[in-house]
Amino acid sequence: MEWDRLYEGDCIEGMNRLEAGSVDLVFADPPFNIGYEYDIYQDSQEADKYLEWSALWGRAVRRVLKPTGTFWLAIGDEFAAELKLLFQRELGFTCRNWVVWYYTFGVHCSRKFSRSHVHLFYFVVDPKAFKFNADAVRVPSARQLVYADRRADHRGRLPDDTWVLRPQDLPDGFQPHEDTWYFARVCGTFRERAGWHGCQMPEQLLGRIIRACSDPGDVVLDPFAGSGTTLAVAKKLGRRYLGFELSPNYAARVRERLAQCREGQPLEGAEEPTRSAPPTPRRPGPTQRLANRRRAATVPDLPFSDRAPP
Repeated sequence: MEWDRLYEGDCIEGMNRLEAGSVDLVFADPPFNIGYEYDIYQDSQEADKYLEWSALWGRAVRRVLKPTGTFWLAIGDEFAAELKLLFQRELGFTCRNWVVWYYTFGVHCSRKFSRSHVHLFYFVVDPKAFKFNADAVRVPSARQLVYADRRADHRGRLPDDTWVLRPQDLPDGFQPHEDTWYFARVCGTFRERAGWHGCQMPEQLLGRIIRACSDPGDVVLDPFAGSGTTLAVAKKLGRRYLGFELSPNYAARVRERLAQCREGQPLEGAEEPTRSAPPTPRRPGPTQRLANRRRAATVPDLPFSDRAPP
């Protein structure tokens, strides 16, 4: 199989055709088994069947990874615990971090607390030999930002293991040096939104993972390409990429997205967390409305549509 390609079809069959030990980094965002409506895949299986299937594609991932390879898994609450144990105890991975990506714009619920997070498991094949580029993902430290401590490492520090959507919603908390990572969920109104796949990861989130756990020229694999974010980010960051997608419709859209990407192109979304999503404009108060009327009255030669709104 060739690199820099998206293949249609079952990911297990596809990965079994790859040479063993040929991939540097795998990012998998599989179906969560929560009844989500995909165009082909049925996302409602019995729990045992879902776990058996997860073990099958997990073994395929384990086989294609290099001895120094890394595997990231995105999963929801329902099977996070089971899959963590499965990949550790049955498949032999070592979990280096249980990261929580937190966002404040989750799906609205009327009879329970709204979900606002995804679990990200950071696994490696060999706990003593793996790739991690610390300098590629550093953030300013508290010593630098708060205390002006001369002992501060000028390079900053590594992020902690919780990532949040909108720090502007919490102005006194979730600072860059704390245990929160800031990434916007790709909402329906965002320019980044592909518009044809409801489970779209933000490019900045994948950017952090790919920068930290691979080098330019390394091979990045996504068994469940979905909206194509992993492959698009890998291409922009100068990595080789390979993906599998069961749906011909999704696969065609991903190829269109990849055709518009080029190496060195900036990632979508703001890298600076406080700009991850713009604040909602406030309506003008009575004083501002009065000032707007007076300003409009001083330019009678303008058509009404060009004046400031009352």
